[in-house]
Amino acid sequence: MKTDIHPKVFDAKVTCASCGTTWVTTSTSKELRIDVCSNCHPFYTGESAKLLDVEGQVDRFYKKLSARQNYVEDQKAREESTNISNRSVDDLGLTPRATDGLKRAGVLNIGQLVEKFAEGDAALLAINGFGQSALTAAKKKLRSLEIELPEPPKVEKAEKAEKATETPEAGE
Repeated sequence: MKTDIHPKVFDAKVTCASCGTTWVTTSTSKELRIDVCSNCHPFYTGESAKLLDVEGQVDRFYKKLSARQNYVEDQKAREESTNISNRSVDDLGLTPRATDGLKRAGVLNIGQLVEKFAEGDAALLAINGFGQSALTAAKKKLRSLEIELPEPPKVEKAEKAEKATETPEAGE
């Protein structure tokens, strides 16, 4: 056997960078630093099984599935919000008397109610069974549904005065 061909062997101190554990072994280097040892490696500690269970293929599939279902529900909600004028006046949650009064007057859906708001508050208050409290509640509910109420037509004071003077003449 040839002499002086083998490297020098030392008692090397091994240090784990993750957990700080140290031990002594033989090596050609005097000191060794490693990233992971048997004390902190997931395979030896049993944490690898937990990692697989937490982020397994089945869990990822269910996450994708629930994301898809949320997306579909959001799309339906958007469609309903755009088609809100076709919804029944029952959906406003007004008192039964006010709802029945609207139905008797031919206002069956929210779109028709918004059209009545364009005529002015007096047109709605003229409906039998639909009073001021129902008017206020309907306005609040429509605003909560993010429906813009049209501006009622403005009547000039002079026109009101003319109408007031014309009314007694018509009665004579």
